This record gives sequence, C-alpha cells and structure tokens, in this order.
Amino acid sequence: MTEYAISTKNLSVAYSDKPVIWKLDIGVETGSRTAIVGPNGAGKSTLIKAIMKLVKPVSGESAVLGSTHKSALKEVAYVPQKGEVNWDFPATVFDVVLMGRYVHKGLFKRPNKKDKKIALDALETMKMSQFKDRQISELSGGQRQRVFLARAIAHDANIYIMDEPLQGIDITTEKLIIDTMKKLQAEGKTFLVVHHNLNTVPDYFNRVIILNKEIIAAGPVEDVWTEDNINAAYYEKSDESWIS
Repeated sequence: MTEYAISTKNLSVAYSDKPVIWKLDIGVETGSRTAIVGPNGAGKSTLIKAIMKLVKPVSGESAVLGSTHKSALKEVAYVPQKGEVNWDFPATVFDVVLMGRYVHKGLFKRPNKKDKKIALDALETMKMSQFKDRQISELSGGQRQRVFLARAIAHDANIYIMDEPLQGIDITTEKLIIDTMKKLQAEGKTFLVVHHNLNTVPDYFNRVIILNKEIIAAGPVEDVWTEDNINAAYYEKSDESWIS
C-alpha cells in the first residue's frame, strides 16, 4: 500500500463563490520531490494553502501523514511566496533562521545552544553563514530565498511545502536549492513544490501534479509529463463548464 506524506480527498476551495480548486484527490508519496504545475489562476498556491490550513475548503479535507488535525503541520516546513513576506521586518538573517526552531519550543521558550547550532548549520548548508548578522531587508532576492530555505531546514521537518521557491532568483541559488532538495530527499524528506518553469520539471522532480482547478494528471514524471497533458492544462481548459 502506498504511503502518502500528504493527501487530499474531494478538496474544493472557492473565493467569493468562484471555484478555485475543485474535488481534488491527490497523494504525495513519502520521500518524493513532487512539483505542482499549471497556468496562472490554476489554484496551485490555493492548494498548498488549503493543505497548510491557511484557507478553509468548501468541501473535502487534507491530511498530513494520515492526520487531518492541524497539529500534524508541525511535521511541515512551509516556504511561502516571496511576495507574502514582510521583508522590512527588523530581523537579522540568524533571527529568521532560528524561527524555524520555535515549532519545537513554543513562542515563550528561549532557544538553547542546540537550537542555535542547528540554525547555524542550516545557514552553512545554504552558504549564508557570512550574512548571519545582516538585516533580512538588506539581502538580494536569491539570498532571501536561501535564508527561508535555511529556516525550513532548521525546522527539521519531514515534509517541505514550497511556493515558487525558484521564482526570480539567480542560477547559482537555483542550483543550490535543487541540490539541497535532492540531498534531503535522499535522507527521506518529502517535497511538494509549486513550480513555474516547465522546461526544468523532468530534471528537478520525480513526480508531478498538473493542475488547472482540477487534476489534469498526476504521477511519475516519466509517465504523465506529456505534451497532451501539458496542452490540456495550459491551452484547452478555457471555461468552467466542467464544474458540477
């Protein structure tokens, strides 16, 4: 029986009564690197926000490691879109990465030496140690993304959910992020990633969910990453008559 790190059953979300995702049944296999791809407005970010309990579905449910309870999200490190982060917040790079440890301690317990070492090691993994005392607002886009992945690594979660982590960054940072993902996957971690570059899907991921409000196709890249499925998501679904 396939073990799913993340699953949804009949999951639907609507904004102002307009369907955004509809009756989604997905299973993200444990230990996979799974991409979510689809055109603008396909519901990619909404799907992961529903999994993270940040938006309320109109029907259906999502589960993490088999549990629908919000407490299961402690096993998830979430990297939001860059546009959703207040980059002017007065915090150093080290402070931001150390926040990844709070899920284990609560907001009112101070980090100990072990927590600080984990945060420093995460910064070293993302090659950002030399910037640890710099304000987050002073960093470039690629550096900021490295910091937020370092925070996710410091969380020491089993599952990583990332929304467009490769959008608008330099090629060196992109390679570092992908190499880090592959290394963590080899350790048994699971990745669910909203991704925009269709050309790199086969190289960066081993599984893919092709989405346009509903699931067009999902499975191993070698099986479902086809011209027909891509066309069905990006060019053929032009109306919402399928919703019933």
